[in-house]
Amino acid sequence: MIKREQGTVAFRFAEYEDSVAVSIRLILSTAKGERVMRPDFGCGIHDLVFAVTNQATCDRAASEVRDALARWEPRIDVEEVRVWPPEEGTHLFIHVRYQIRATNNVFNLVYPFYLEGYEGHT
Repeated sequence: MIKREQGTVAFRFAEYEDSVAVSIRLILSTAKGERVMRPDFGCGIHDLVFAVTNQATCDRAASEVRDALARWEPRIDVEEVRVWPPEEGTHLFIHVRYQIRATNNVFNLVYPFYLEGYEGHT
């Protein structure tokens, strides 16, 4: 996005990059089938809400995140997705490292995904 002020040109990539981060969070927080007019939108991690917290679940979550972001966020290249459970096992941490294509800037996002039985989850 370009902003002109008194004959100078300033680039405002921060808003664009913030928009990308919001979009990623939206994709990860939306379950497939949740949107009536677009039932295929979202991420398949929500199918894992009752899964056992183990390495297979973490691997499947990482795969679902990669697939969803590749399909629904064309402004980025996903460089890495790592998923791990904390010691208490009430949720998974999903770490996404991505590069924005327009700026080549690399960002990290950690998304907590809450599993069934966690009292603090809404």
